[in-house]
Amino acid sequence: MQHWIYLSLAIVSEVIATSALRGTEGFTRLWPSLVVIVGYGASFYFLSLTLRVIPVGVAYAIWCGAGMALIALIGWLVLQQPLDGPAITGILFIAVGVTVIIRYSGTLPT
Repeated sequence: MQHWIYLSLAIVSEVIATSALRGTEGFTRLWPSLVVIVGYGASFYFLSLTLRVIPVGVAYAIWCGAGMALIALIGWLVLQQPLDGPAITGILFIAVGVTVIIRYSGTLPT
């Protein structure tokens, strides 16, 4: 169960870092830049802990897929960035893919 907490922390850390990336203005602003560096560092640290139990391909697919969907949602809700039909469809496919991996993959521990 602990591996799921680590993977969740990895995803949240990556989403925070990616969300702050725009505010760095090319890493010329200190605080957003520190959020990005610490966020990505924490994300990779927690992802490495996840890999003790979950195979790298499966963990990375969940990490990337969930992160992409969350970032798209934040971009739409917080940053007011539009999403058209194909973008929404693609994001839904990503969410379905992550769900299929988590629910049905025989490579995941219980």
